[in-house]
Amino acid sequence: MVKKSLSLCLIVLAAVFVISGLSFASDKGDAEYVLKSTVDPASKTKLAFFPHAKHQAKFDCATCHHGKDADGKQVAYTDGMKIEKCESCHNKAAGMPKGLETFKKAAHKLCKTCHKSMKKEGKATGPTKCNGCHRKDLK
Repeated sequence: MVKKSLSLCLIVLAAVFVISGLSFASDKGDAEYVLKSTVDPASKTKLAFFPHAKHQAKFDCATCHHGKDADGKQVAYTDGMKIEKCESCHNKAAGMPKGLETFKKAAHKLCKTCHKSMKKEGKATGPTKCNGCHRKDLK
């Protein structure tokens, strides 16, 4: 009887570990974000709405995310890679190339370029005008 109870407890415990491990492995971040530059904020910070889940439904993570190697060079995203805040590299002190030296500039380059390209191809896309992301209702 004790062996059966102990076996059952071990099976339940193992199942809990497996299930929790799978949920951690499949963590894809929040469904929505309000983006704000904190390292190099503009004189008048404009928050930006970002529908993360909508992007995940259409694209794989590597479409937007990347990492860096020991020399600070960009490397392609691979499954399981830790996703750092964009500002950890895209800031004025990091020595990034012109147009990528702040979170704002890097985000504008990536997002606006993609949205405009998709619009030009006749595909459904996100906003291409400022107030599409920089909504007045954000706080």
